[in-house]
Amino acid sequence: MRKPRIQFREPSASAIADAWQRRATANAVAEARKMVGRVIPPATPIGGLSDQEWGYFAAAIIFGWIATRAEQASAEGIEAERTIRNTHITPDPWDAGAIIAILPELAEACSDIDWSEPLNAWPKATMTKFLLEAIKLIEPAMRARDLSGRGVTQEATKLDDQIPF
Repeated sequence: MRKPRIQFREPSASAIADAWQRRATANAVAEARKMVGRVIPPATPIGGLSDQEWGYFAAAIIFGWIATRAEQASAEGIEAERTIRNTHITPDPWDAGAIIAILPELAEACSDIDWSEPLNAWPKATMTKFLLEAIKLIEPAMRARDLSGRGVTQEATKLDDQIPF
């Protein structure tokens, strides 16, 4: 009797992305844990953390996550900016940020809408007006976000530390 042949399949693109996401998350947690004992005294109750200490944790998490995503970009030969921005989080924070930026303008453009009514009570014409106004504002906001000269991975502008007096 012949042994059954073992067939290996290449992992799917989503399985590879999931593996990198797990690595990025694990690295983010590991970097945050390094703060304990280094910047944050051990056994400090979480409710007793100052805003500055929370900031250390947030920065460690973000930088740890970005470091792994940059490693992924290098390993896969993909643009680092795109890899770092591709969070696989729903809703996408990059999209949410662009939308949040236009909300005041959207409210102004739709000032005639009765905001006390639930959405499902809005007439079709009101919903259409709202969505058209939203699209009109969201599209340029997303284009501006995507086409800006600076991104997450680009070097910040150097400040001139010369004191003028």
